[in-house]
Amino acid sequence: MKFKRIAIDTSKHVFTLHGVDEQEKPLLRRDLKRSQIVPFFSKLADTEVVLEACGGSHHWARVLGELGHHVRLIPAQYVKPFVKRSKNDRNDAEAINEAAARPSMRSVPIKTVDQQAQGMILKHREMLVSQRTQAINALRGHATEFGVVAAKGTSKVTALIELLAAESGLPAAAIAMFKQMGAHIEALNDRILALDADLAELHKANSLSQFLAAIPGVGVLGAITMTLTVDPANFASARHFAAWLGLTPKEKSTGGKQRLGSISKAGNERLRQLLVVGAMSVIRFAKPGSKSASAWLLKLLERKPRKLAAVALANKMARIIWAMMAHGEAYRRQPMTTA
Repeated sequence: MKFKRIAIDTSKHVFTLHGVDEQEKPLLRRDLKRSQIVPFFSKLADTEVVLEACGGSHHWARVLGELGHHVRLIPAQYVKPFVKRSKNDRNDAEAINEAAARPSMRSVPIKTVDQQAQGMILKHREMLVSQRTQAINALRGHATEFGVVAAKGTSKVTALIELLAAESGLPAAAIAMFKQMGAHIEALNDRILALDADLAELHKANSLSQFLAAIPGVGVLGAITMTLTVDPANFASARHFAAWLGLTPKEKSTGGKQRLGSISKAGNERLRQLLVVGAMSVIRFAKPGSKSASAWLLKLLERKPRKLAAVALANKMARIIWAMMAHGEAYRRQPMTTA
């Protein structure tokens, strides 16, 4: 039996298949256990196989690709509009197939094993930073209950712990818990620093990451994150890349009238966050004569709020990053302003 396309709705144990012929007529509706997937597809001729981009999809894309099949991953949000009523596994598989039939449907690049392994460092670091923030907030909250308040920030935790240690009249149970919380935060700091060292080694070994770090506001973390996460070949232009990051305004235009709203916040939230935070650091020190301040940025700050200017600068940084990655060029610093 010859299939034009087979869609797979994956799960932990049971996979649902939906296959169509050249006329898009359904020929296959079947459930397979995880252990049956490879034997089933190894017997088929080269076929287009489509999966929803979700947990484990990159693994199965590599496995099926090694069997000679052409595999595509489709973003889940693009599949959802094709799901019919009474959502179930078979309707989901059919929706994936229908979405893949659209000529303009976009696909997610399939990651290699090395890309996923290196990406784990970034995701694990992000998780530890989140846990540290949670622990610090808990420490500050408990300290406030005893009337002890310190300045905000990770660097102020040591001072807060010293204040708690010097505070007289605290119950022994509270002192023990504060010490334990301080040790927990310190352990998280050590683990984050160790991951930073691993990322720094990856940065030193990657010439593209070193090029990107020269852009004001990007830095080592932003550069290596972009290098490990972004493939410029997946974007038609710098504008396309900035839109994918969610750094372009939402559009609700109709009747020939253009209506733009706030930024869309689509795409990769972590990359967008790194760019906006980096842009804010540039704006913080922006003044005539500074190395990072261009005439464009200073004029923008004269007429727009700082946060809005930061998004505009982040958009510009994203376009520069794509151009450098796509063409292999080094960063060319913009002409400095005069006082």
